[in-house]
Amino acid sequence: MKKIATGNKAVAEAVKQIQPAVIAAYPITPQTEIVEQIAEFVSSGELKSRYIPVESEHSAMAACIGASITGVRTFTATSSHGLLYMHEMTNWAAGARLPVVMANVNRSIGPGWNIWAEHTDAMQERDTGWLQVYVSTVQEAYDTTLMAFRIAEHNDVLLPVMVNLDGFSLSHIMQPLDTVETGDFLPPMYLPHAIDPKNPAGYGGLTGPEQHFKFRWDIERSMRDSVKIIDETEKDFANRFGRKYGFTEDYQCDDADVVIVSMGTLGKEAEVAIDMLRREGVRAGSMRLRWLRPFPKLNLKGKEIVVIDRDYSFGFGGVLAKSIQAQQKTDVFSVIAGLGGQEVTYEDIADFIRKRRIGEEFWFGVNDHV
Repeated sequence: MKKIATGNKAVAEAVKQIQPAVIAAYPITPQTEIVEQIAEFVSSGELKSRYIPVESEHSAMAACIGASITGVRTFTATSSHGLLYMHEMTNWAAGARLPVVMANVNRSIGPGWNIWAEHTDAMQERDTGWLQVYVSTVQEAYDTTLMAFRIAEHNDVLLPVMVNLDGFSLSHIMQPLDTVETGDFLPPMYLPHAIDPKNPAGYGGLTGPEQHFKFRWDIERSMRDSVKIIDETEKDFANRFGRKYGFTEDYQCDDADVVIVSMGTLGKEAEVAIDMLRREGVRAGSMRLRWLRPFPKLNLKGKEIVVIDRDYSFGFGGVLAKSIQAQQKTDVFSVIAGLGGQEVTYEDIADFIRKRRIGEEFWFGVNDHV
């Protein structure tokens, strides 16, 4: 069915299609529209889920954990400080191997108080064991939420998945949306270690030094195995519904001398910049990274690399730039831009490429040499 929707409502539409058994909800700007729309679906009977309006984001994740551990499908959504408040429980969800799916509407961390887009909130969760994917359109938000459940619940994965969408610049933007009937795309959930009241057992108890590291390795093993499952899921989705995704979305990269790498809505803005530069005779390309965890193997050999980070690790650098620099074993031009919703236009992105200085870090609007 074709309609017009915001990024938030696209996520809610996908959740309605999936019909999770339990949804735990707490509002926070700019995510609130997701759980409000889901509440309307539940109220109207379109969504047959247990909707739990909890008292905090910490409780929202705890409720999802409690439900998921019984072997049922769960969903929640949050943003920014709400995600940070969940942090104890996000570690628990991954460590307990529970396939919770969560939408995170990316928003800056205060102070100063700011409600606009930034990736720092999700970046602070990157080492918890959650798979992380970043989307750039309303359609992609819907499609990726559908796929997230299948990926998380696969027995070779059994890790939670965070679907990230930029606050306001995607969460509240109206774009076309084509919803689907999923049919058998999502198989019934089976959690092999679900609680069984008929066979009581301890769960999550004290684990000594001789065993604990094995649990950590098992998360890493599953993270590595998820690469194949993500690929298979996205290919099956393309075959069924005609929309193709990958670990990256590459735009005119094959013959490019310089490639700009970014995530989220800036990746779409970058494509307009590439068209402009191509008309000027600059062989440039754009690579929009979709999956941050697991971090994909990128094909950037022999190209100059410009990276836009909508985040920063203080005393270290842009997280995406440093990750790519380490993987590719080459210097990059690291651009810190878009923090707190700072406007970054396609003209700005084109300038980043035109005036790049490989090996340097540049804060857009601060040490302005472009």
